[in-house]
Amino acid sequence: MKKTTNHFLPIKFALFIFVLLWAQLGQALSDEEIRQKQGELQGKTVGEKIAFWTERFVGTPYDEDPQGEYVTKATIVTDERVDCMYLTFRAVELALSKTPEEAIQIALDKRFHSRGILRDGKVTNYGDRFDYGEDMIPSGKWGRDFTGEMGRTIRIKGSRGRDFYEILPPQEIKHGMKKLQSGDIIFFMTRSEKRKVNEAVGHIGIIKVEGNSTLKEIYLIHAGGSKSKGGAVKKVFLQDYISRMPFVGVIITRIEEKKTGKME
Repeated sequence: MKKTTNHFLPIKFALFIFVLLWAQLGQALSDEEIRQKQGELQGKTVGEKIAFWTERFVGTPYDEDPQGEYVTKATIVTDERVDCMYLTFRAVELALSKTPEEAIQIALDKRFHSRGILRDGKVTNYGDRFDYGEDMIPSGKWGRDFTGEMGRTIRIKGSRGRDFYEILPPQEIKHGMKKLQSGDIIFFMTRSEKRKVNEAVGHIGIIKVEGNSTLKEIYLIHAGGSKSKGGAVKKVFLQDYISRMPFVGVIITRIEEKKTGKME
């Protein structure tokens, strides 16, 4: 009898390996891993640290809880599922801290208009949190707005008490891409006629720059999905995302390191 060869086995094996690696990437972070990586990252810039922690979440399932699982559970850490705002929160908090415990203290400062209150492991004042991305930008807690340094901005209709926003339109983003750095926070702005509950920021992501000065690759790492359909954290070329995005433009902030070593 003629021996047959199953040509699908290599493909199936490759798919198995891919799924296995994807699942490992999406696993929640343990305190032990956080502590180890924070030690290894000493000496890196704050932007590089932010990009590292954001990328660590690639493959993590999208949080479908309407207000965010971390809010519903009144906790700080819910790394098993993330939405775009939590991903940004958590990556920055881990980047600015030296221990898992310090990351929680930084979260109590940065996630809130004033400061979070933690009692018996539960947050008691999540009503004071940044619920809208556009409130994060002027707070100064999420870096300096340097959108105007990227290229020519345009004005769009404001929201939540603001008359207007100065944003970078898609073509200007592409022209100014070389000015981006790892760890930059990019807020995607919704057209006024498509806003829900008058919310101007429709999405948030983190930039990662790879390569060297002659050949740079600019990536967007973001929690791609929706509350109704799910999704996962993805790493994509920024230019590809810009080319097909439904947003009218972006605002970009950068958390910078002072000469004293402190962040601003």
